Amino acid sequence: MPYYISLMRLTQKGLDELGNSPERGRISKERVEALGGRSVCLYATMGPYDFVQVFEMPDETSMMQYVMTARRDGHVEPLILPAFDASEWASIVEELKLKK
Repeated sequence: MPYYISLMRLTQKGLDELGNSPERGRISKERVEALGGRSVCLYATMGPYDFVQVFEMPDETSMMQYVMTARRDGHVEPLILPAFDASEWASIVEELKLKK
């Protein structure tokens, strides 16, 4: 299943409703599971992003559905990055070597 990394910044609404953040995290996890995915980990971070979350999602469509729902809620602005594990990366590099 593909991996995605989400770098998230709290919006003003997210900051104003900061006390509800743990509940929103639970809701997020349920939404991901309803789309056939899994929240691998979630970290609160310091710096330009407030949270980093790693997902396994069945496909890009499921990830987009999740992202648009999260954006519609208005608590975070996510930046989504498709991610490749070490073996996937090695396969990509191997394919490139073969196409020389």
